[in-house]
Amino acid sequence: MISKESYIINGKHKKSILIDVSFVAEKTNLPIIIFCHGYKGFKDWGAWNLMANTFAEAGFCFIKFNFSHNGGTMEHPIDFPDLDAFGNNNYTKELDDLESVIDWISDNKELKPIVNLNSLHLIGHSRGGGIVLIKAEEDERVTTVISLAGVCDFGKRTATTGGLNDWKNTGVKYVLNGRTKQQMPHFYQFYEDFIKNEERLTIKRAVSNLKTPHLIIHGGSDTSVLIDEANQLHEWNPQSQLEIIPDANHVFNAKHPWDSYTLPKELQKVIDCSVSFIKN
Repeated sequence: MISKESYIINGKHKKSILIDVSFVAEKTNLPIIIFCHGYKGFKDWGAWNLMANTFAEAGFCFIKFNFSHNGGTMEHPIDFPDLDAFGNNNYTKELDDLESVIDWISDNKELKPIVNLNSLHLIGHSRGGGIVLIKAEEDERVTTVISLAGVCDFGKRTATTGGLNDWKNTGVKYVLNGRTKQQMPHFYQFYEDFIKNEERLTIKRAVSNLKTPHLIIHGGSDTSVLIDEANQLHEWNPQSQLEIIPDANHVFNAKHPWDSYTLPKELQKVIDCSVSFIKN
């Protein structure tokens, strides 16, 4: 039987981080997977809960969390009731949140008897794919890293999502969320933080220096993050493993909400590839 526990931990930036942990009860020495959602994402999106259960059944302690400034709240973790937090998010905060989660796992007395801290694996989707690559390069506790439909460049996404001068002058720009129809704010601090930390936030630098085994999984029909970005990551790290899933879109043919009790076959393939990569 799968056990699922929820936790709230303190982040480094005055906002809490909501975590859930899934594992098969009464098992021990479980390898750990930490999953990072992407831009305009959250831990309970679509089929992510079903994915968590599937990884747990495969013998992992699967941990996913909401970034502290993703726009959700502790009371309403799905969608984006806190747009002010969303607008104040940035890549550095997401890296800090991931570090807080890794630290929490390492120090957690409840989980210590059931997990293997020497087998800690990061999986990130889309923007989260870039976050886990940077963290894997700088944190020796990470055993393997897997990018799902991962981006290869934060820089081009930071400066070109609107007129830079207008953004600076007004202090904010908005992006429409096509699903919720919300105008999502991006405060100018996002750009300032990127420029201040550009070397650290350059994915090419991280991937080129990566010593951790790296699996790249990308959908052959992804129109949100093009397959060219997966090929670029693989070129920067020739030791990485590249897996293209034909006919898979950016979310591996899942959607939100996801009402089925089974995963789309493309997302199941993601899990199968990930499990094989980690175990081998």
